[in-house]
Amino acid sequence: MSNVFAKDLLVGKVAFVTGGGSGIGAGLARMLAAQGCKVALLGRTKEKLDAVAAHITETGGVAKVFPADVRKYDDVAAAVTGCVAEFGRLDVVVNSAAGNFLSPAASLSANGFRTVVDIDLCGTFNVSRAAFEHLAKTGGSIVSITATQAAVPTPLQCHAGAAKAGIEKLTRDLALEWGRSGVRVNAVAPGPIEGTEGMARLAPGDMPDALRKRVPLGRYGTIDEVCDAVLFLVSPAGNYVTGATLLIDGGTSLLGAGPFLDLMG
Repeated sequence: MSNVFAKDLLVGKVAFVTGGGSGIGAGLARMLAAQGCKVALLGRTKEKLDAVAAHITETGGVAKVFPADVRKYDDVAAAVTGCVAEFGRLDVVVNSAAGNFLSPAASLSANGFRTVVDIDLCGTFNVSRAAFEHLAKTGGSIVSITATQAAVPTPLQCHAGAAKAGIEKLTRDLALEWGRSGVRVNAVAPGPIEGTEGMARLAPGDMPDALRKRVPLGRYGTIDEVCDAVLFLVSPAGNYVTGATLLIDGGTSLLGAGPFLDLMG
């Protein structure tokens, strides 16, 4: 865990993290707990959520598991209500649930396209909408995890790119509408991050080495670095930031589609 920030920045706060069973979502849940948050974990696979919650508990934190699918609004709303009933408030929402796979647009099924949009974009709306009234009571904030595909044309990723672009637009619209209620809404767009399921799927085999050499900073990012960006946005240091998307990509997006063209073979 990073030591960039002072400890216990979020003592007394409650965080709700989707996609909290693995990868960036799990890292974010652990970070928020380490900073003093009580953490609610939402995801489709209870066993994964239980493992993350156990780690949080073993290291002195507090976590509760809410198995649910972000595509189902009623289930999401019940989970948010359960979180508030358990912990008494809600201060931070992190939308990290995502689905993705590689596919040429010409062979991508309508169902495959819709599934990614439903999880990423509709899921982000569902959770944000369900949490709004609770966040408005505490002056809370939302951070959604998007990706550089939102702005950079990326081969084999039209479904994910459309969903992520939608999240960035949704972030700005919600920030505008909900600002007067004291709710801040931001996004973080990671580039290539090591040790994630996404990189394993999207850059298999020897491809990571080739892509790494094309990153302007010369390396992949880490989950901790994504966590640091989110912590900045939800901490008092980010109190005047809303409607923003923070790139955490080592400069990859500066090159446009270049680093991703190898995906086309």
